[in-house]
Amino acid sequence: MVVHAERGVIVEARRLFRLDNEVLAFRFTATVSDRAGTEPLERLFNPGRFELWLHAAGLDVPDVSPAELRYALTLREAIYRAGLAVAATQRPDPSDAAILNGAAAAGQPRPGLENGLAVWHLGKQAPVADALGVLAADAIQILGGPDRSRIKTCEGPGCAGLFLDTSRGTNRRWCSMNTCGNRVKKARLADK
Repeated sequence: MVVHAERGVIVEARRLFRLDNEVLAFRFTATVSDRAGTEPLERLFNPGRFELWLHAAGLDVPDVSPAELRYALTLREAIYRAGLAVAATQRPDPSDAAILNGAAAAGQPRPGLENGLAVWHLGKQAPVADALGVLAADAIQILGGPDRSRIKTCEGPGCAGLFLDTSRGTNRRWCSMNTCGNRVKKARLADK
C-alpha cells in the first residue's frame, strides 16, 4: 500500500513541477515557470505544494508552515537573482548572498549514503530549515564553484530558467531539450 501511495506522490509531483534540471537549486527556481512571459506561473502557492516538491526532491519534511513557505520563496528568488547575475558574469547582489548564506548556516542536514545513493538526513527539530539549508548550500556551490561560468538562462520562449551548460562546446541554449528545446523546434517546423 505504501509503495503505491509513494508512486502516486511522485507521479503527481512530475505532473506539477519541472524536475528535469540536474542542479537541485535551479530545479527549485523552476517552481515558477514562464518567468520571461507576461504572467509567471507560481507553482508553490501553498505549504502542501511545497511539501510535495520537497518530497520529489528527496527532502521529505512532515509539515510546512505558511511562514516557512514564505521564507522558502524568499530563498528561491534570491537563488534565481544570484543565478541571473552569475549567468551575466556579474556578482550576485550582497543581499541575495546574505539570504543564501543565512539559509545554509541555519540548516543542519547530514549527508548519507544509502543503497548506493546520496541522501539527506533532516533533523526532527527543524526539517524545513534543514531542507532549505540543502537548497542554499547547493546554490552556493554551483554559483560560486568552478562551473559558475557554465551557468546560463534558457532561451526558450518565456522561460528564462537557469541551467548548467555541461555540453562539450558550452553552446546549449535551453534548460531542457525535452521541454523548451522541443517547443522551439516545433515552432520552427510549424513556420515552414
